Amino acid sequence: MELRHLRYFVTVAEELHFTRAAERLHIGQPPLSMQIRDLEAELGVALFERSKRRVTLTEAGERFLVRARAILDDAAAATEEARRAARGELGRLRIGFTSSLPYSTTLPDLLYAYRQRYPDVELQLTEMFTDAQLAALARGRLDVGLVRYVGGAVAEGVKVREIGRDPLRLVINAAHRLAGRSSIRFAELADEAFIAFPPGAGTGLPALLAQLGRRAGFEPRIVQTAREATTQIGLVAAGLGLALLPAPLECVHIPRVRYLPIDDEGAHFALSVAVRETDTRPLLAGFLEVLEQLRPQAG
Repeated sequence: MELRHLRYFVTVAEELHFTRAAERLHIGQPPLSMQIRDLEAELGVALFERSKRRVTLTEAGERFLVRARAILDDAAAATEEARRAARGELGRLRIGFTSSLPYSTTLPDLLYAYRQRYPDVELQLTEMFTDAQLAALARGRLDVGLVRYVGGAVAEGVKVREIGRDPLRLVINAAHRLAGRSSIRFAELADEAFIAFPPGAGTGLPALLAQLGRRAGFEPRIVQTAREATTQIGLVAAGLGLALLPAPLECVHIPRVRYLPIDDEGAHFALSVAVRETDTRPLLAGFLEVLEQLRPQAG
């Protein structure tokens, strides 16, 4: 039994006339009658009662019609679902992002635009440090990562591409002697105490802090570590030191805290997209296409 047999049967059952059913199906009436007889023979029951004046469904035919319609509807739904999946319109996409991105327009704009275009794709979002995202991608636990990559080794099979840059800001207590400046050069901070992410946190900011300090001729002095950027801002408000964070976090308004632009070359934090090299699924391709269209507004 094939789906075409069910379509032939349902059409005849709806028309209760073999000639009209054949016209709807764009086949000849004799071949249609033969197909219905073959179906009845396979089932071992009569589906129609035929006379010279009319065609009616038997009790078996009535019951078979309900199931046949359901099977055809399911087959049509399965076909459409498979085609939509092949177009990247269905499925689940696992996305990693760093903690600073929700404070920028990049992540909200990207997710909004993607959901407008692909409303039936399930998004599984996970906030993770960059190193954790890269490891999860390599293990197949993420599909795409929005990372703050500053260089270094990447697991085999994972590729990283820069898509934007955010300027860095010096987070400073409003009572600090330099807080009134419109901008700052790193060489002016040689004697200052810094609050930073702990070693091994998986973010590139400690490396950038060290790099900017060394270019300015000193090694930054870390007096306190904190894993959350907002915690660092709070510690700056408490007067424990200065912090180096990406500009999108300027929207975090805490009393006694200011954010100063940094004039030094290289005082920016790159935003990159990371994926597995072998992942060519339309689901991911659709996400990357939306991201590419938003790039002029990104970072």
